[in-house]
Amino acid sequence: MRATLRWAHSDLRTHRGEALFLVLATAGIVVSLLLAAALFGYATNPWQRVFAQAHGAHVTLHTTGTADAGKLARLDGVDDVAGPYPTSSLTVASRGSRASVELRGTPERPDVGRPLITSGKWLDAATPDGVVLESRLARALLAAPGDTLTVPGTARTLTVIGIADSAEPRYRPGEQPGLVWALPSAVAEPAGQVIGLRLTDPADTEYTVQRAVTVLGAGAIGEVATWQQARAEAQNDNRLLGQVLGLFGLGALVAAGFAVHGAIGTRIRGHLRDIAILKAIGFTPGQVVRVFLMQHLGYALLGAVAGAVLMEALGSGIPGRLGDAVAVWQGLPGQTVTLFAVPVAAVLFIGATTGLAAWRAGRVPPVPVPRPAAPPAGRLTGVARRALGMRVPPALVLGWRKAFTRRPRSLGTVARLALPLLLIVVAMSAWTTLDRFHSEPDRMGLPTALSVRADATLGEKETRALLENDPQVASAYPGTEVAALVPGQTATIALRGLGTGQEPYPFTLAEGRTARGPDEAVAGQGLLDLLHVQVGDWVRMTVGDRPQILHIVGRSIEPENAGRVISTSLDTLRANDPTLRPTLYQVRLEPGADPQAVADRLTSEGLGHLDVHTVTNPADGLSPLRAVVLGLIAVLALIGLIELLTAIGGMVREGERDLLALKAIGLSPRQITAMTVTAMACTAMAAVLAAMILGLPLARWLIDAQGRSSGIGTGIAQGPPALFLLGLTVAAVLGAAALAALPAARAARRRLADTLSAVA
Repeated sequence: MRATLRWAHSDLRTHRGEALFLVLATAGIVVSLLLAAALFGYATNPWQRVFAQAHGAHVTLHTTGTADAGKLARLDGVDDVAGPYPTSSLTVASRGSRASVELRGTPERPDVGRPLITSGKWLDAATPDGVVLESRLARALLAAPGDTLTVPGTARTLTVIGIADSAEPRYRPGEQPGLVWALPSAVAEPAGQVIGLRLTDPADTEYTVQRAVTVLGAGAIGEVATWQQARAEAQNDNRLLGQVLGLFGLGALVAAGFAVHGAIGTRIRGHLRDIAILKAIGFTPGQVVRVFLMQHLGYALLGAVAGAVLMEALGSGIPGRLGDAVAVWQGLPGQTVTLFAVPVAAVLFIGATTGLAAWRAGRVPPVPVPRPAAPPAGRLTGVARRALGMRVPPALVLGWRKAFTRRPRSLGTVARLALPLLLIVVAMSAWTTLDRFHSEPDRMGLPTALSVRADATLGEKETRALLENDPQVASAYPGTEVAALVPGQTATIALRGLGTGQEPYPFTLAEGRTARGPDEAVAGQGLLDLLHVQVGDWVRMTVGDRPQILHIVGRSIEPENAGRVISTSLDTLRANDPTLRPTLYQVRLEPGADPQAVADRLTSEGLGHLDVHTVTNPADGLSPLRAVVLGLIAVLALIGLIELLTAIGGMVREGERDLLALKAIGLSPRQITAMTVTAMACTAMAAVLAAMILGLPLARWLIDAQGRSSGIGTGIAQGPPALFLLGLTVAAVLGAAALAALPAARAARRRLADTLSAVA
């Protein structure tokens, strides 16, 4: 044991930098995996906790005011109901912010879908104008108990007396109205009613929706919301961050394992004589294996413990959503198990790769086997001979040959170095795709910047004139959006009519063509998946009691409503319903215009008749991904640096036996150094090219797969800019050359006696 410890201590002193990098890389990998676990827990737990505590409704139905929604309580499989409650739609304002809301008349706090009060109190008859706001809506309005909400265009005010969490779909500006609970007397002119159904078996959700439509009639149901949709909306962004962290964390772990395997293999080849001496003095093969295994397990264990401690102590202090996720995750029942299991799994994986490499050390014979006088591919290739004949410097030719002489070993080095570079290319592709949403939103399904809704007092001409008179408004497209029942009547989708034949809406198409003729439409990926249709098919849906049949001629990139959107022109919808008038306007701005400034200006000029929102960019919710990508690139760069140092050390040791021959043919120490530097630069260049050839298609496939699963659809992936790829290539090649220069120069200036002893 004493000799083992002395050997490990000596090796640590010789490879301090490599040991430090291994510890740091392992710590970064463990932190990435633990952050992924925290985000998955955070994505699932808050909504699940609220749904359980609120005794949430599995199906929420919005019906007409005359529908006998009480019949639904008698359906098979319905365990309990909430409502029906009268509802009306209006716009409220607070502290300069406005929001579209659903005012729900609730005489008493319901048992099903019970709002969970987080501040303030529940409705009280002593405050007839009092309301309780859903928590996300309250944050958007910057409202707190005691504040007063105004209803633009009227003298009416509402007093906020409470804030509550709800398991129903949350407020999304321009997409989903916020939920406001009020006394029934506050809902003066109900536009409809809402009823929540709690089911005996949640798996029967679709069947229950079909039965409800059959009982009430398709014309009586305006919108259907299910618990699966609400859960998916609540989890979407956080689960994506968790998937990214988990994917790159596992990839970095594999890269680190390969790097450790390569480092041990290279060290064994460089210490064959020392290992033979250890065996000659009595070390068993098992003891030799344990020397390497215990040493690298120690590095991995130190890094894993450091990563876990950092995560536990400082994780909740990370700014933004990541810190919130860690704080919630630390209070979950399974957090302790995960905090222990992830570092242990990382250490065991690195231990497995270490054991495979260390096993070779145990097979080294006690008597060193003489090395062959020349490598298997000792002769110069025809290309190399022609290059020398063309007066190419010998150092460059021999360096290129040295990099790829031993093909299996050279390919292994290139593959291990290419893996972290490949992951860096994928990470930067994700970064570039997010940037594209901000820099070129019109190419990512966001051609307009503002969504405007006008009240009934403004006509179509007056509204368009008001919008187009603004100097920074380029176009205003009239449209409408309604909820439509899909075939089978199991869910609702968004049916949009945007633009006219004279001024068509600029849809962003990923497949097919734009809708030009009557009854033609484009659809999002989420809708195609929901209905199991494709471009070219006809679909039938129901809007109220009117059927609508549309021909899907293209697939558009749809960031809204999980892609469950089918869009046609306003003219097509008017052909089915001549009385239809625009209810919203999508506004495209001039280049360089500030959407928020224009929205504030239009709101002011509308004198309370316009409800203006900036269009939500899905990339806004993924802003923490930038910091994640930078951290992952740093970890991957450390792993790549470990592999570079390993390859340099191995190449310098391999070159010691050729030193005498190179000097004998007249090469100077500077030329010998240049040969080694060239070999490392060629190896790095090959690794970068392999990373790009494999990484760019892989990144596109991964991003498009995520886009398809989220409903946005394929066609959003963007590769890194050419300048970044060039910079990565230059950094890798020059970095490899710079790191190799000093050890290669030292080896080239060794005395001949030292060289003879090294190759003896």
